[in-house]
Amino acid sequence: MKRINWMAAMMLAAAFPAVAQNAPKRVIVVSLEDRKLALIQDGQPEKVYPVAVGKPSTPSPVGTFTIERRVVNPVYHHDGKTVQPGPGNPVGTRWMGLSVRGYGIHGTNAPKSIGNAASHGCIRMAKTDLEELYSMVAVGDTVELIGERNEETAKLFGPSPDSVPATQTALAEQVAAAPAATEPARAPAAGEALNSTTTAPAGNR
Repeated sequence: MKRINWMAAMMLAAAFPAVAQNAPKRVIVVSLEDRKLALIQDGQPEKVYPVAVGKPSTPSPVGTFTIERRVVNPVYHHDGKTVQPGPGNPVGTRWMGLSVRGYGIHGTNAPKSIGNAASHGCIRMAKTDLEELYSMVAVGDTVELIGERNEETAKLFGPSPDSVPATQTALAEQVAAAPAATEPARAPAAGEALNSTTTAPAGNR
């Protein structure tokens, strides 16, 4: 799929204001490698949020899509199980379904997964971040999912963790080596896709 480069759109807007009026005004950029999402408003970065992305066995799709459906307090259906809106709902309080079937941006009942490659392919957000983003976007807005870091994501999200100075890396390793309390085992969350009556078929989250 053809990808919309937000930096090029920003330069175009400055050089040709009349043309820019017909260009997309909102673009959501997700860096799967950085596990971050940025909202670009009229060519300018407006907000940046940490997200969870697809795990290696169920990766998030890469490409340019659009928001096709928005649902407040969605009902979750999977394998004959129905979960009404509430704290236990695996997709949280908001669903933004994408033009690639079965995938969307949504909440989670596993907040510790944010910042990790942990989903079945969908983009998970923390509740407050999700509800804020939901209020700022609309059906038809562009969503760009980028698999590997490039000039665009470096400008948006800063340097890669691999570029952290050695002294900082050494300090982080010392902290990680210190004794820590063992986190109790937690069962994985159920699948997160919604059925066709809400947003998407079962199988992705």
